[in-house]
Amino acid sequence: MKFLILSLAITAASCLLMAVQAADQPKKEGSGVLRHMVGFKFKSTATEAEIKNIETEFAALKKKIPQIVGYEWGINNSPEGLNKGCTHGFLVTFKSEKDRDAYLVHPDHKAFGALVRPLLDDVFVLDFWSRN
Repeated sequence: MKFLILSLAITAASCLLMAVQAADQPKKEGSGVLRHMVGFKFKSTATEAEIKNIETEFAALKKKIPQIVGYEWGINNSPEGLNKGCTHGFLVTFKSEKDRDAYLVHPDHKAFGALVRPLLDDVFVLDFWSRN
């Protein structure tokens, strides 16, 4: 009986140690979520109404494209001055590169691109696997 309890205690301690070590390891590509970060620099001629429409239409993609598992956006407020003129930031989250790739060619994403493109001076996109 003592041997059984000792064996269980050692096994539990080993499992706990492995879990702690695994938590300390950086996530490998594909083990987190894929973030699709987008920044918009609107033309000076873009009106407030046009920009508001873009904000609304981008947000609507989450309901139209099932591969999107998360969506956030906001207006730049960094005091660093390193935004290169981009005022709007968007973060779209996917479970896989396959899901991101399906989003990129989705007709609703293509239509959104056609809507926003004439209003932009610049855009940047950065995709990365999150490593919390």
